[in-house]
Amino acid sequence: MDNVLQKYLPERAIAPCFHLIQQNEVHLKIVNHRVTRHGDYRRLPNGLHQITVNASLNKYRFLITLVHEIAHLVAFEKYGRRIKPHGLEWKRTFQHLMVPFIRPEIFPSQLLPIIASHFKNPKASSSTDARLSIALKAFDPEERKGKYVYELPIGSTFRLYNGRLFKKGKKRVKRYECIELSTGRLYLFQPNAEVELIQDAHIEPPF
Repeated sequence: MDNVLQKYLPERAIAPCFHLIQQNEVHLKIVNHRVTRHGDYRRLPNGLHQITVNASLNKYRFLITLVHEIAHLVAFEKYGRRIKPHGLEWKRTFQHLMVPFIRPEIFPSQLLPIIASHFKNPKASSSTDARLSIALKAFDPEERKGKYVYELPIGSTFRLYNGRLFKKGKKRVKRYECIELSTGRLYLFQPNAEVELIQDAHIEPPF
């Protein structure tokens, strides 16, 4: 397993992650890219703890996702199955498990303050934290770098993974007003929503 992890994790994170996997009897499956999730945890009918993580993630997002899912397992085992999936018990567990990884031997210096800020109150997904998500994107391989809503010019058309088309409007505080072309309905998009640009133009700053 540790040989497999070398491909997906920062070098100094391999041994402690392998320990977490063994300690919690995790069956780890590395799977093809999924648009709607980076990873998941489930307890199978036979009692096996199965965690899946997308193979397409860069090493730093893979690490955060893997520990995120192990935190679900640990929190459920410690506090019971009735806790909220991303409630206080999970947040505290996730924070505790991530602390040993938040150091310069593992994360690049430009990511460390952003990650430290995120883990003061971790979100249900790293993608929910726009600042962290955008910072992590810089480490994606070129072939995986799609467009984020914040990068698109006002008035441009974009497509979601499910084929729905939208036109980007003005920024409202932190999110962008976007009109669905088929219905005319207004939706608010996070700046780091991944989309496919339909028409080219200049790039605007995210914040």
